[in-house]
Amino acid sequence: MKVMLLVMAEQRVILDRLYQVVQENCNDCTLYRLTKQQQKKLGRFLVSANYQDFDRVVIFSRVKRLAPQLSVLKCIPGLIFLEHDAYQNYMRESKYYGVYSRLYRRLPSCRALVSGALVARRMQAENIDAVFVSKGYDEQMLHNTGSVRDIPIGFLGSLKSTEYARRRALLEALAQRTGMLVTRTQSGREYLETLNRIKIFVSADLGMGEFMIKNFEAMACGCVLLAWSQGEEDRLLGFEDMENTVFYRSEAEAVEKLEMLQRDPELAARIARNGQAFAERRYSFARVGRALAEEIQRDMRPWQAPSALTRGWVKLRYGMKVPG
Repeated sequence: MKVMLLVMAEQRVILDRLYQVVQENCNDCTLYRLTKQQQKKLGRFLVSANYQDFDRVVIFSRVKRLAPQLSVLKCIPGLIFLEHDAYQNYMRESKYYGVYSRLYRRLPSCRALVSGALVARRMQAENIDAVFVSKGYDEQMLHNTGSVRDIPIGFLGSLKSTEYARRRALLEALAQRTGMLVTRTQSGREYLETLNRIKIFVSADLGMGEFMIKNFEAMACGCVLLAWSQGEEDRLLGFEDMENTVFYRSEAEAVEKLEMLQRDPELAARIARNGQAFAERRYSFARVGRALAEEIQRDMRPWQAPSALTRGWVKLRYGMKVPG
């Protein structure tokens, strides 16, 4: 089976290791890194890359760039979306509320590989071929270095977007009450070094319904993870409160558990060790990439060819020759 893997050339999170593992576990996988302009004009790129020679076309891009290209997407047999932000489909405060469902329902032959177990379940109820494959972390880049942890409590990441408004408010409140460090770093070496200086990493994925990639990265680097509970998602992903992570459901509970962890360093150390082992065992890119490759190559729904009008338009616009 020949697989075309289209990914974003410019992305803050470094996912090279994940792509490598996917390629290694597919029979024949060619990786293309697309610029923003190429992502916005997929038809032109697909024709230049002879997309019809491939059995699967996997796209990892922004939904805002994909949704306006519905006619082109309808003309791709074996179309699979790799998506880490589909939780926004069910966030009422997100500008992408419902956008993912509308796009996928209009592409009934496609598959969506989403990073939330409950997101996948909700999409399946909408008759979308949605499959849960979790986020993870780059085990070759991020690990416990055994460094001195001189930052008692910390959070690393962006707080700018509208979807993060509740996260920002909570983290700012906790910083005022606990002295927690809230900052950003460069990806790579600086991020690794800073994570390894933090004793307790505070995650605040409020309203998202799934865990962001930083949770797995912090655990793998030996931090105690203090995470906002995602309800049933906690259990589905294997998180255990006070065993491999520490959950909270309010600002007051977060403060209470932070104080408890600081009073009992042996408890904190045990949870950190368990969390690190848990992340290494289940959420390395080596494991996640194999799961992605398996789902990419699994049989899909029969392809439904687009209308003659759509076929004619993409042929005229991009030179795409689509069978009827």
